[in-house]
Amino acid sequence: MGWLLLGIDIGSYSSKGVLCRTDGGIIAETRVPHGISFPKPGYAEHDAEKIWWGDFVTITKTLLEKVPPGEKIASVGVSDVGACVLPVDRYDKPLRPAILYGIDARTTTQIEYLENIYSREALTVFGGARLSSQSAGPKILWIKQNEPDIYRQAEKFITSTTYIIHKLTGFYVIDRHAASYFNPLLNIRSLEWDTKFASEIVEINKLPNLGWSDKIAGEVNATAAKETGIPESTLVTYGALDGLAEGISVGVINPGDLMIMYGSTTGFYLPVKNPLPTNELWMVAGALKGHYAFAGGLATSGTATTWFRDQFGLDLLGEEVKNGPNAYAALAAEAALSPPGANGLLMLPYLSGERTPLFDTKARGIFAGFSLSHTRGDMYRALLEGTAYAIRSNLDAMRKAGAEINHVIAVGGGVSNQLWLQIVSDVYGISQVVPEKTIGACYGDAFMAGLAIGVVGGLYALKRN
Repeated sequence: MGWLLLGIDIGSYSSKGVLCRTDGGIIAETRVPHGISFPKPGYAEHDAEKIWWGDFVTITKTLLEKVPPGEKIASVGVSDVGACVLPVDRYDKPLRPAILYGIDARTTTQIEYLENIYSREALTVFGGARLSSQSAGPKILWIKQNEPDIYRQAEKFITSTTYIIHKLTGFYVIDRHAASYFNPLLNIRSLEWDTKFASEIVEINKLPNLGWSDKIAGEVNATAAKETGIPESTLVTYGALDGLAEGISVGVINPGDLMIMYGSTTGFYLPVKNPLPTNELWMVAGALKGHYAFAGGLATSGTATTWFRDQFGLDLLGEEVKNGPNAYAALAAEAALSPPGANGLLMLPYLSGERTPLFDTKARGIFAGFSLSHTRGDMYRALLEGTAYAIRSNLDAMRKAGAEINHVIAVGGGVSNQLWLQIVSDVYGISQVVPEKTIGACYGDAFMAGLAIGVVGGLYALKRN
């Protein structure tokens, strides 16, 4: 019997799955689009049942139709958009929509409260990073302070991979990389839940059990098998965040290898030798025991281009619907006619606060330097340049903290915008390698699922020179 691997990634605006063989050969891929709810300025949420589980079920059913006769799924890996916060009750039911990762910036008050009690320095040393909109701890505290009835009913506070893995296996688990973002509840050195700063936030027993991304969390149970079509007793890993899974999918393993992921946000993943707490980045666990990495992320980048298209490019969207050029490509063509510096137009791309290295949920976007001569192309170029300088500030912070950057791999949907990549390379003075084909985080999930059961050739099997 031939064994197959299934990887599924739940993203901000879509989810993607891949079915592949243990040698990495791809049998099928599929994608399911979905939206984000923005109930208030600074808030960003997903419906866990409809989006997370709904996408997972749709993707698995689609991919299982492609399983060749005589072959069978051996293991499943899952990744997600980031450290989201979802309270579930004792019957495993979500009590509210999930609060998303760093694009949800509602916790300014909670961060200030915790820093006043414990001090920013103490929290940073303990958790490896400053509290920010990316931190799950302040979001749990927000629920405690603003939705006390929901907090009291909550049996667990979990993220999206935890939710899906629980639906599949009945176990509440989280990989240590994802748990690194549950600051200040995880000790970055012991990589265990720690009560040192938890008393103001949550009881530790309300958090999932910790594990590593290359380990098996459980088996698909009968209920999940019936709903998804995945055979009962199929093995399921602890999962990962999308940045980690995507980095692994393109061989970002060694210290000095940097992945820049151009997606709804721009994310960074840079393996390092030892934990180096910093005020400007996130220090996180890697996929395997003993591995660490610097991570970072803009609050908006791809979402900023989507906002711009939807607000200023409705005519282009209309042409796209009529089989005209892609609206993003048309905007990039207009921006290419604008010279470097966008004819003196500047933009700060902080449309939903900013994550690293500013850690400022109150930051806001600005266009500055307008004149009657400026065009839409100037505006779009200024937006691309603004995000490029935000990227540069993250790379500067990595080197300032003592990390090396030797090799840069660019991935994500944004790499199709050649102008954007060139602007980033020019702003920082770096070369970026764009893989000939990237499948995405779901491919890294499938790889880790194979690694967990010993059917792939080790962590470096996807390493590229």
